[in-house]
Amino acid sequence: MSLADVLAPLQQPLFTPLGTPVSWTEVLGFGTGALCVWLVARQHIANWPVGIANNVLFVLLFTQAGLYADAGLQVVFITLAVYGWWTWTHGGGPGSGVLPVRRTTRAEWTWLLAAGVVGTAGLTLLLDRATDSDVPFWDALTTALSLMATYGQCRKRLESWWLWIAADVVYVPLYAYKELYLTALLYIGFMTLCVLGLRHWSRDPAVRRPLPVPTGAARHETTVEATA
Repeated sequence: MSLADVLAPLQQPLFTPLGTPVSWTEVLGFGTGALCVWLVARQHIANWPVGIANNVLFVLLFTQAGLYADAGLQVVFITLAVYGWWTWTHGGGPGSGVLPVRRTTRAEWTWLLAAGVVGTAGLTLLLDRATDSDVPFWDALTTALSLMATYGQCRKRLESWWLWIAADVVYVPLYAYKELYLTALLYIGFMTLCVLGLRHWSRDPAVRRPLPVPTGAARHETTVEATA
């Protein structure tokens, strides 16, 4: 039995609302995706394994729909999920095993935005020339925004929720255009969960604490005060 034979049942229509077939893959992707975002909003470590299951399902779904950048993005997500899983449990630094919620620094914004612009442009060109995608720019843009947001999620950056919301605003009409109506509905739900996640993370006491001053900077300030 080949891999295609094993996966074939997942691609069979489960029901057909309004004349559009909805597969098992899309239904399971809906469920695992919603659960994953809810767990992230609650800062629950189980979001990572649930997210990996969601990524595997979406690889199948997006490949079948011709959204090749989104399909490839899921593979990257799996790698980042392993990194995020480790970071959330071991990235809190000395004396703290849990990573706290923080705000995105100016330096992080600079390289994230630069990487997003370059990535969107490069991926648009690649999809336009190397695939039969009829939405190369929008596929590339959502890919770039999602990667930026995932980095923030891995590092527990508060503003990662804003990036997810921006990506979802584009995803909803994109999936509707591709007749992935259940997935489009899922992403409307994602936006709601993202707003709730943003509010939940904003209440985290760690967000309101000032970032620690680097040792070198602290010594410099002490020297200046002593001189004065």
